[in-house]
Amino acid sequence: MQRNDLARGRRRVGLGLAMMVVGVIGWIAAPGVPVMWGPRASAERMEAGHALFVHEWLPHDPIAQADGLGPVFNARSCVECHFQGGVGGGGSNEFNVLAFEAKPTHTRPEIEGGLVHKFAVENHFLEDVSHLRTLFPIVPDAIRITNGCYVLVRDFDPVKTEHVNSTALFGAGWIDRISSRSITRRNLAASLQTMGRELSSDFKTMPPGRYRILPDGRVGKFGWKAQFATLEEFVAAACANELGLGNPHMEQAKPRVDIPYPDMPADLDHTQFGSLVAFVETLPRPEEIVPDDPKGQAEVEHGRLVFERVGCAICHVPNLGGVTGVYSDFLLHRLVDRKAGYAFTDVLTGVPIPREHPDAEEWRTPPLWGVADSAPYFHDGTSPTLLHAIERHKGDALPVSKAFKRLSDEDKQALIRFLESLRAPSDAMPVPEPSVPENGLAVARAE
Repeated sequence: MQRNDLARGRRRVGLGLAMMVVGVIGWIAAPGVPVMWGPRASAERMEAGHALFVHEWLPHDPIAQADGLGPVFNARSCVECHFQGGVGGGGSNEFNVLAFEAKPTHTRPEIEGGLVHKFAVENHFLEDVSHLRTLFPIVPDAIRITNGCYVLVRDFDPVKTEHVNSTALFGAGWIDRISSRSITRRNLAASLQTMGRELSSDFKTMPPGRYRILPDGRVGKFGWKAQFATLEEFVAAACANELGLGNPHMEQAKPRVDIPYPDMPADLDHTQFGSLVAFVETLPRPEEIVPDDPKGQAEVEHGRLVFERVGCAICHVPNLGGVTGVYSDFLLHRLVDRKAGYAFTDVLTGVPIPREHPDAEEWRTPPLWGVADSAPYFHDGTSPTLLHAIERHKGDALPVSKAFKRLSDEDKQALIRFLESLRAPSDAMPVPEPSVPENGLAVARAE
């Protein structure tokens, strides 16, 4: 009798431990809480936010709480750079911004980055790339890693500049609601799949990418470098850096010139900034619009299957965290072929860069919803067409571009037709006609 009781007890303990292990594995693999409802805001708040989004700011603007536009800026309104397909869309190359990042050194142990602004409210505040040389001088001796060997580099420039294209904001409120856990668990699943293929001697697959962990431990998902965890932070940085509008979350950008600009209070108060965020948050999400004719519908559906087959969906995940049709994993991927030369990141300047910080060649996977109405493509906007953008995928994505090149012309055309069905929202607000700036209110940056 005692033996039976002991056996039953052992079975119960074993069953309990097994259930616990299954529960732990399930918790680890769980994708996170899905998005159950979309963003909402009152009509009054959305109207106020829309007015701020399309407003053409001026120095000492009457609706600003401080000095208004500037002192340095890249545009006079949000819609100036976000207009393709309606208010909130992407921008053309004309409105690209010049971003920079400077590697840390012994005398300057922090990574620094920012923008070289196109305009200023006064000539003496105009910025130029030459100012970066004064702020971040040449490093006399650095080390380049080449095939595991350390090579001395004389007179290394610690600054890398990059022209960056404006992204579409449609559906941003839905992206804001995707949980960090959904992103990290998707990355875990992709890593396990890659390991499985490699164990089967298949080494021609894409690396899984990585999510960006910000200094405070959160996961980034907004910005080309995934440098913002929330839409609110993204909007705050855009106001401060692109328009020079200080706000409750970030001070206005100051010119990197010899003449100092005084500290100013925020241009946008809490109510104004909250309304602007609410408007961006409630911008309509993109749509999938297929042709009316059966032949066109069949071609788009075939293109969707080809999209999956060649591996595009490994990074451009169709559905994530309960948000359907977003087509992104929000991970950092390297799309540069390092065989073309050593990477900027391979040069060491004496101070280690945190592992979490993205390499110069790493960029966040852009969502493809609305992609048909957001040309040009890639972070720098130098791919004018969808075909050029696909064929340009190198580095980690080289297996996918190779698979695409092996497709028949019919399959290639079908894939493009599928991407062309991913359109900007049909109910996006129309873009107002811009006004002509008054003389002296904006000064073009000297080339």
